[in-house]
Amino acid sequence: MSDPIQPTPLSVADSARATLIEFPCAFPIKVMGQKVDHFVHTLTAIAKEFDPQFDASSIELRQSKAGNYLGVTLTVWATSQVQLDALYTTLSSHPLVKVVL
Repeated sequence: MSDPIQPTPLSVADSARATLIEFPCAFPIKVMGQKVDHFVHTLTAIAKEFDPQFDASSIELRQSKAGNYLGVTLTVWATSQVQLDALYTTLSSHPLVKVVL
């Protein structure tokens, strides 16, 4: 009896082909959270961890109807899927953040 076929892990080249995004590129990320004074500053600091050239002047803000929440669009320079995944994970795990799209 033969051994079952074991899946092979994706190489870096294979994982790059598995995404529809062409790197490098400007990539918008929408983040929603409670409207507090340091929310945008916190998101800016996180974005700069993953994109040292992040331009805070490119941030777009949208307040909720009641004014309790703030939608923030961060446009980062994405160089790989690994970078984006790590950024999404960091943003999603922050206590001020409710949703990351």
